[in-house]
Amino acid sequence: METTIALIAHNGRKNDLLNWAKEHRKDLVSHRLIGTSNTSKLLNDMLELGVKPFGHGPSGGDILLAAKILQGEVHKIIFFIDAETPHGHEHDIQTLIRTAVINNIPIALNRASADLIILEE
Repeated sequence: METTIALIAHNGRKNDLLNWAKEHRKDLVSHRLIGTSNTSKLLNDMLELGVKPFGHGPSGGDILLAAKILQGEVHKIIFFIDAETPHGHEHDIQTLIRTAVINNIPIALNRASADLIILEE
């Protein structure tokens, strides 16, 4: 079964995710990759990773990802959050995190945990 990994980053952390993805490109290309619209565009433009977009985070993308988890379509999540900036869609972010936790989906919220998730096979 092909593993689907969701790649997401808040605006203040997109460059961190880009740099992380650059380091792990060879590991990432062997998976099906999905991401929020802006994050997937950045990763595709800079690294040609073939990340399939599914929606803009603040416009319901986090909820769409939670639904994909419930449908069994997502196996790992890498979400570089900006914990220092308030977000208008905070409830959606918490719903996404709670859905991942309840459904036993590994979710990385920073670089250290992302390293562990991508290297664990």
